[in-house]
Amino acid sequence: MRPRAAVGLPDLHFHDLRHVGNTLAASTGASLKELMSRMGHSSTRAALIYQHAGQDRDRAIAQALGSAFQVARETKIESASGT
Repeated sequence: MRPRAAVGLPDLHFHDLRHVGNTLAASTGASLKELMSRMGHSSTRAALIYQHAGQDRDRAIAQALGSAFQVARETKIESASGT
């Protein structure tokens, strides 16, 4: 209790650290299987808890999809022109 109070987090629990760490791992793109391995889970149910849909992640996914569509479009145009 004293170390937690010393850093201003008297109600902090080990599980809180685990949750934050795995949520951050998921937000960096860790797959469901990778999260399961990190946490030692054998089912996907528990690992899915850490894959929160965040606005920043949603934006990153949308940008990645836009880039992928652009590449596909440019590839199709180049293939059609014979270059």
